[in-house]
Amino acid sequence: MSLGHACVDVYQGAVAALVPYFVAERAYSYAAASGVVLAASLLSSLVQPLFGVLTDRRAMPWLLPLSALTAGAGVALSGVTGSYAATLVVVAVSGVGVAAYHPEAARVARAVAGGRHTGMGWFSFGGNAGFALAPLLVLAVMAVGGLRASPLLVVPALAGAALCAAAVRAAGGGTEAVRAPVAGGRNDWASFLRLSGAVVCRSVVFVGLSAFVALYVRERVGGGEPAGTAALFVLYAGGAVGTLAGGRLAERYGRLAVVRRSYALTVLAVAGLVLVPGPPVYLFLALTSAGLYVPFSLHLTLGQDFLPRRVGTASGVTLGLTVSVGGLAAPALGALADATSLRTALVPLIALPALGRLLLCRLREPAPPGPEAAERADPRDPAAR
Repeated sequence: MSLGHACVDVYQGAVAALVPYFVAERAYSYAAASGVVLAASLLSSLVQPLFGVLTDRRAMPWLLPLSALTAGAGVALSGVTGSYAATLVVVAVSGVGVAAYHPEAARVARAVAGGRHTGMGWFSFGGNAGFALAPLLVLAVMAVGGLRASPLLVVPALAGAALCAAAVRAAGGGTEAVRAPVAGGRNDWASFLRLSGAVVCRSVVFVGLSAFVALYVRERVGGGEPAGTAALFVLYAGGAVGTLAGGRLAERYGRLAVVRRSYALTVLAVAGLVLVPGPPVYLFLALTSAGLYVPFSLHLTLGQDFLPRRVGTASGVTLGLTVSVGGLAAPALGALADATSLRTALVPLIALPALGRLLLCRLREPAPPGPEAAERADPRDPAAR
């Protein structure tokens, strides 16, 4: 499941990694380039909760390999389309593939992980590793023949489809265990909505940086396209490590404590990234990556535990809608960058993790679903007791 997740999420990272090439080869403005990021996010944002509702009602394991192929096909065609409108369409199709994948995949992963934070951390690690590898994969493919070589980007989709099919077969009946409503479980929609609001704040920061940090770092330190690719790699690779750390830290200190401290770290790190000049930008980018990614898998399990009777819906929203919705802000950031500068456009991103931290203040730790809930609940939280 982790390897399949990596192959699918390559295509979320690849869209942002292609932005500098669209600017260079097709002379897209910042606003037009951010429109490509929006296209990948918009349909995904709208349809992902619908897939979550569907997977709450019936098993749809066939979605996993099919969605992997759809995600890959859209990105693979983006470099050979004849117009801006066609590029938006194929990238949007890729976004639908990503949307279809995540709710069912998160449910299956939760089942085979036995609900453990470290298990879900490994599943999330796979997705973030795919993000991290995307800039390197795009750089290698673009070196072959520029945007005309983009059909080569379909290769991870083929591998992902095979891995997903194998994972579903191996999971067998385990995928059904998490489908049944939890006995005595009660959906806490108020807490879930507060959590979702915090994840939206995190999403806008992450997508904004994904779309523009490569161009921004090239302006700040020079070095051309390799410098921008290195910046994206730091953003994504640091996240892959942070996701694994998040699961382990949560088992020691409690999920909400780790999530709250991560948001506080992100405020300081983004401020340093935007305001401190010179090569230290890479250090602050790494800290930003840690702050954004340590709580990544914890958002997912918290959402599932706040809605124990709507696990697919919770997965679709926390792993999908609130992550993808950050793309809706990308055109606004691009327009601001066109009117002022990239640095000015990134300044508002400092305030968003602070807002997310405020939304998390009054949340209480939910008890994880299943017979082991009592022993896994955080003993320091009165709500758990």
